[in-house]
Amino acid sequence: MSLIVQKYGGTSVANPERINAVADRVKRFVNKGHKVVVVVSAMSGETNKLLQFINDVNKKPDPRESDVVLSTGEQVTIGLTALAIQARGVKAKSYTGAQVKILTDNAHSKARIINIGTENIRKDLDNGYVLVIAGFQGADEQGNITTLGRGGSDTTAVAIAAALGADECQIYTDVNGIYTTDPRVVSNARKLKSITFEEMLEMASLGSKVLQIRSVEFAGKYKVNLRVLSSFEEDGEGTIITYEESHKMEDPIISGIAFNRDEAKVTVESIPDKPGIAYQILGPIAEQNIDVDMIIQNIGHDGLNDFTFTVNKTELDKTIEILENMKDHLGAKTIIGDSNIAKLSLVGVGMKSHVGVASKMFRTLSEEGINISTISTSEIKISILIEEKSLDAAVQSLHKAFNLDQ
Repeated sequence: MSLIVQKYGGTSVANPERINAVADRVKRFVNKGHKVVVVVSAMSGETNKLLQFINDVNKKPDPRESDVVLSTGEQVTIGLTALAIQARGVKAKSYTGAQVKILTDNAHSKARIINIGTENIRKDLDNGYVLVIAGFQGADEQGNITTLGRGGSDTTAVAIAAALGADECQIYTDVNGIYTTDPRVVSNARKLKSITFEEMLEMASLGSKVLQIRSVEFAGKYKVNLRVLSSFEEDGEGTIITYEESHKMEDPIISGIAFNRDEAKVTVESIPDKPGIAYQILGPIAEQNIDVDMIIQNIGHDGLNDFTFTVNKTELDKTIEILENMKDHLGAKTIIGDSNIAKLSLVGVGMKSHVGVASKMFRTLSEEGINISTISTSEIKISILIEEKSLDAAVQSLHKAFNLDQ
């Protein structure tokens, strides 16, 4: 007997027919003797609908009240899923995040999990219940409802698996595993049987939308056995995230190509080259809860540098506004924002022991006439910024050049 946590995303519970299919799958696991905890998202499109409702009544909504509204999407799904499981003769009970006692900080819309109470859900599991838990939400110390941000149901599932010491956490999505890149861009992209935690963490952070990065971080911290599967296939091994690197001679140098169309580039031009200037730029941005990704400082002339970084496109205007208000204080010449860029990254633990990956990447893009504006590297990845209009061609040419379809 195993304890399994299963997470179903919005497309997997998009309507009663698909909820019934989830219930059928859960019953099969119960019939095999497993204890099952199910974590569900809101129905596909429901969160966007609720966001529109919020916008229709208030253009600058209070974050606390927004979270109250947004959390209702999952509440509908847990009730329907529990009812569907009960209809199959299996005991089931639904829980909101607050009922589970998923304790978070008070950063509304981007809350982080602090602790999960397990006493009640362990008791219900021992009494033969399937537990259906709302993803994406929790409550702070004052009892205020909080949400974890887009993709937060993945984090909920992995955190619950860690808290319960589950044997496996299964993430069911509309794809049947992790691919070498997005099959919608490269038709012959290949499904990976396994991927290292280190590679998956990079892929998630670089724009691969199969798993939310915070869920991967949680999995790595607590060594949760994590598997990605399709909710539309009855059988299939999916892709498992491993915590040990393999060393087979045939292992590819590159495991995948990740990309992100949602980033924007910000450049602060001609700032003084002095200690503390990076903090003066990024400190106020961090205080506004804006995530910064790639950071490049370009050495200039006459004691002046250019400082470049990326943010989500939705945060570009806010970032520019913050910097414009600080421009005189920073001694900057101009603040430039560019939303017509995309980030592309090669990821693979094989880079640790192989040379020439960067030169091959740059040669391939040069032959395609694709210009690179920014480069950033780490031990197992190379990230570049290019024009968004060139992204598909870049991904396709690199996928072929590194034989990722083999």
